[in-house]
This record gives sequence, C-alpha cells and structure tokens, in this order.
Amino acid sequence: MTTAARQRARTFFSAHPARTVVFSFAGAVALGTVLLMLPAAAQDGAATSPLIALFTSTSAVCVTGLAVVDTGTYWSGFGEGVILALIQIGGFGIMTLASMLALLVSGRLRLRLQLTVQAETKSLGIGDVRRVLLGVAGTTLMVELAVGAVLALRIRFAYGEGIGTSAYLGLFHAVSAFNNAGFGLHADNLTRYAQDPWIILPIAVAVILGGIGFPVLLEALRHRHRARTTGRRNWTLHTKLTVATSAALLAIGTLLTGLLEWSNPATLGAHDVGGKLLDSFFHSAVSRTAGFNSLDIGALHASTLLMTCMLMFVGGGSAGTAGGIKVTTFAVLAAAILAEVRGETHSVVLGRRLAPQVLRQALTVALLGVGLVMAATLALLSVSEAAFEAVIFEVVSAFATVGLSTGITAELPGIGQLVLVALMFIGRIGPITLVSALALRERTRRYELPEERPVIG
Repeated sequence: MTTAARQRARTFFSAHPARTVVFSFAGAVALGTVLLMLPAAAQDGAATSPLIALFTSTSAVCVTGLAVVDTGTYWSGFGEGVILALIQIGGFGIMTLASMLALLVSGRLRLRLQLTVQAETKSLGIGDVRRVLLGVAGTTLMVELAVGAVLALRIRFAYGEGIGTSAYLGLFHAVSAFNNAGFGLHADNLTRYAQDPWIILPIAVAVILGGIGFPVLLEALRHRHRARTTGRRNWTLHTKLTVATSAALLAIGTLLTGLLEWSNPATLGAHDVGGKLLDSFFHSAVSRTAGFNSLDIGALHASTLLMTCMLMFVGGGSAGTAGGIKVTTFAVLAAAILAEVRGETHSVVLGRRLAPQVLRQALTVALLGVGLVMAATLALLSVSEAAFEAVIFEVVSAFATVGLSTGITAELPGIGQLVLVALMFIGRIGPITLVSALALRERTRRYELPEERPVIG
C-alpha cells in the first residue's frame, strides 16, 4: 500500500470511529468463517461449506445463537473453541478488546483509539475509557467464572459427568449466557434442564447481567460503596430507566408466558406449578437478550410467539451484549407518547426533561428496526414456504440478536440464510452505527427553513 493510500485509509477510519467498529466486526466474522471452514473444525474432518461457516461465525460474533447445524454434534473441539472465542470477542467488543490490549502493553491509550472505544462502549467521556475498560474486563471475568463454577458443580454432582466435561460445559454455557449468545452444546439446548433451578437460574442471572449493559453494571458497582456510607444511590437517568424498564418487561413477560402457555401440554402444561413459574421466568429473561430455551419454541402458541417477538424487538440495555432497539429507546418513545397524549410540550421521565435529539435518535432506531424487519420478512416469505409467524419470529430474532428459533433456520434456502446473516450483523452493530460508518461526510445546515406543520392522523 502506498503512502497516499495509507493516508486515505487513516482519514477514512479516523473521520468517524464507528467506521472502525463496523470493519472490525466484519474482520472478525471473516476470520471466524475461514477458521470454521477448516477440516479440523468439523467432527467428521471434512471442510465446512462457506455458507455454514459464514452463518455460524456471524451468529457467534454478533452473539445471536441462530444455527444451521447442531453445535454440539457438528463441530469438533477446535470448532467449538473457535465459536466460544468469537462469542467472547463479539460480546466484549472488538474495539474494547483492542483497547484493553493496548492499555496492558503501553499503559496508555491514544486519542483516536479512545474515541473508537467510546463508539463501542457508549462511555460518556474520554477520561472514562480506562475505567470503563477495566470495569468491563473485571465484570466479564467475574460473572463468567462464578456462573461457570456453579454450572460445573451442578453438572458434575447431579448429572454424573466427568470433571473435565462438567468444567467445559459450565464454562461454555456461562460465556454464552453472559454474552447473550445462546449457543448450547446440547441438541435440545436447555430443555433437559427445564426443571433444574440450579442450571436455569444461574444462566438467567448471567443473561440479565450481560444484557442490562456495562454502563449500568459499572455504575451500580461504583455507587455501592457510596450507598453504604450515605444510604443513597445517586444513579443517572440512564441507569434508572434501564433498570426500571428491564424489570417491568421481565415481569410482564413472565406473567404473559405463564398465562398463555399454562395449559399447553407441549410446553408448560407438563410441569408442576414451580416448574411453570421457573420456565415462564426463564423464557421472559432470554426472550429479550439470549437464544437459550427451556421450552420447545416450535410448540408455543401463536400468541406467545407474538409476545416473544415484542420482547425480542425491545431487547436489553445499551452498551451491553443484548440486541434489539434497547429498553431506553422503548422508554423514551413511551415517554414521548405520554407527553403528547397529555398535551405537554416536553417529554419528562423521572423528574428530568428529555432533550429533543434523544427523541429523534429513539425514533430513528425504532423506525429503522421496523423497516429492516418488514423488508427481511418480505424477502424470506418470497423465497421460503414457511408460515408467516415462523418467518417473522426468525427475522426479529436475528435482528435483535436473540437466537430463538422455531426450527426453520436450517430449512431456509441459501439466500434466506444470507438475509439472516445481514440482519444479525446490522442488529449487533446498530442501525445508527452502520449508517454513520457508511456516510461519506456529515452535512451541517447553515440556515433555517420556514416552519410548517402537516396534518397528522
């Protein structure tokens, strides 16, 4: 590459840090695809087709969990290791990981690298990047090891697996859960553990912690000592909104799942009351973030599938491992609707007035998400004979990087699987990040036009 070409490349990436995030995720997907195509990655020793490798790599890097082959039986130990590494890289964030390595090696961060990390972690200031990176790494390691240990002990003593197998199963599912990937090593995912709270609840906790967002977790840890000394928690509006909305959606999802599936013999109907409550809670938790399932998704009622689509589309917290439009986006839109119904000029949440640009960003994210889901659903319906409810469920799951499936993923034609690949990639990096990364330049309006109000409704 010539000096001029290198300069143009540096200008292209430094002009907007989000571009680096997009291309880094694409690079990770490409590398994972190449590794999974190697004969050593498959149990039968044969080279994997490019489409299967691409789909699996994208699903792992984008921490989705959709699969066209069974993870535990198709891939070898090497292939599973590649998938696990891609999950960790995708969840932690390409730029977050690169910045952490730079921090460990040099002890300091360059300005451009810090700006890039801000685009990935949503940290509020350049001076916060070092603290955010260390907090993200520490939180990730702590949660994954703790959950992995609980799962390994349970599998070892309750299911009679060997020490090595138990440790491997515990660690794999802990990493997959905290990163909201939903990849499992059993053909039935977690349905064999549906009545075991010592498996289901630790995974649910890891899913919730990973999906709630790193800024919320770090703020909670930072203010824990302050709460002990002063008795007050001075949380930011973002943390309050995320926690309150997440708790409300978790409770609503649990209630609706229980009501809709209580007598379904193929799902909750076969369980006792405790088991029904446990699996209703678990389904609500994973529906917004991860692709694990303790219930047969294909056997759910159409009404439950629709409710699950709503939860998946909302997703989890910002700057976490969850997908969807995010709970803060949902909360901001709800506040705007309430303000308009009341005839108020500003949206107010928890005693704070929301800035107009926040509402515009929320509308942009939500409408882009709706548009992508509708376009992808139309595309899949035109190339597949699957039922409408199964197709839209699959599309929302891919866009929201959830990974739940009614079982049609492997049955889709190649073009349909490529549509899901694109949805998973866009859903992981975010519509606004992708659009801003591809924009050639930013345009600033130097004048104001006359105001006029069209008729609405």
